[in-house]
Amino acid sequence: MPALPAPSPPSLRARLLRHVLVPLALTWFAGTAISVLVANGFTQRAFDRALLDDAYAVAANVRLKEGTLDLALSSRELKSVLFDQVETVYFAVLRPDGTLLAGNASLPAPPPRGDDAYRFSDISHRGRALRAVRVLVTDPQPFEVVTAQTVHARSAMLRSVLLYSVVSQVLLLAALALWLRRAIQDDLRPLAAFQAELSARAARDLDPVAVEASTRDLQQLGAAVNGLLGRVAQGVRAQREFAGNVAHELRTPLAGIRALAAYGLAHKDPAVWREQLAGVADSEARASHLVDQLLALALADEVRGAMPRQPVALDELVQEAVLRFLPRADAAGVDLGARGLEQPVVVQGQPLLIEGVLGNLIDNALRYGRPAEGGPPPRITVEIVREAAGASEGVPGGCVVLAVVDNGPGIAQAQRTDLLQRWAQGREGERLGQGAGLGLAIVARYAELLGARLVLGTGPDGQGLRAGLVFAAA
Repeated sequence: MPALPAPSPPSLRARLLRHVLVPLALTWFAGTAISVLVANGFTQRAFDRALLDDAYAVAANVRLKEGTLDLALSSRELKSVLFDQVETVYFAVLRPDGTLLAGNASLPAPPPRGDDAYRFSDISHRGRALRAVRVLVTDPQPFEVVTAQTVHARSAMLRSVLLYSVVSQVLLLAALALWLRRAIQDDLRPLAAFQAELSARAARDLDPVAVEASTRDLQQLGAAVNGLLGRVAQGVRAQREFAGNVAHELRTPLAGIRALAAYGLAHKDPAVWREQLAGVADSEARASHLVDQLLALALADEVRGAMPRQPVALDELVQEAVLRFLPRADAAGVDLGARGLEQPVVVQGQPLLIEGVLGNLIDNALRYGRPAEGGPPPRITVEIVREAAGASEGVPGGCVVLAVVDNGPGIAQAQRTDLLQRWAQGREGERLGQGAGLGLAIVARYAELLGARLVLGTGPDGQGLRAGLVFAAA
């Protein structure tokens, strides 16, 4: 049996109306009920006071005649005293022993409690609901008066109050619902237009969406969506650029590997095979290094703003990087060392990005930082320097500088800015035929992500290259 589709959720407009009108309606109806109860209480008190006045009016006409109680009112006078246009009124005058002196017998009104002079009660007489009061009078001698009347007027007034209150509240609630529906619809119209704009977008269209921001919330939503589109567009551009770079730059080393392999296969001399295999291994190493650099650059483009900074022990990262490159430096006859690690140094950054900076700068120094033939032995120093105020030109005081210094040919002042661009190589790289001109571009991008600044200069003795990353004071 196929599963039933899940019910669609309600619209935002319906939810807003429900969340506003339901509590408001409950509050209004609770207020109406309280108002009706209060009005009914005051109405009951007014009717009860009139009923009590009738009882005292009858009691005022009870006299002591020849030692016995007597009601000094004729039938006509009683009708005048107890007249009511709507209700039927009953009365009874009771002697001290409870026998009937005058009026209607068997009015079951309970006597007053304790020292109370009167007591109101709801009774039933001959199948009719009555409101009664029983009054105790002590002058000229004790006797009791009971007056009772039907409750038609009371019930009619209560129904009128309830009807008018509820009807007026319902009408007001309906008018408010219509007004809220129109107001919410007007406020949500820009959101519907925003949704329609997004739905009509093609998958490749990542341009910002125009937002008619009628409210601050919608403005913030539009900014968030456009920010997301911008980050996605940046990632897509980075992926496309990476794919194009890989396709363009790997074509040459792969063609060289293929040519070397074909040349080796065309000969039967093992010495030729060995020579060609060495060339294949060298070309593969260059291609692998190129792929690593392209991946690093693509990662830097993709994670822009997504890697929060944290405290990093810079001296520990430098020590690990030097130990990692030490075997390669020894094999190349390069003196690789470090300086400024005597005390802990902490900066705000990302360990992975700083490791990438150190790796690229040391790799570049090992490749291109060798002095000319007959010069001093090649030397590379990784140093951490706490700059004092005015100690270095272009570096503010209180900063921490992470630098890689070599004693090679260096980079001319005119070329330094150009070499920070992708695929730009210096004369030494072109002469050696190594690299792809991405190392310093990766370092520059990593420095931007770290909030640091890349500074290129000369070594302390005026020779070689000093590539430094300047971190702001913590």
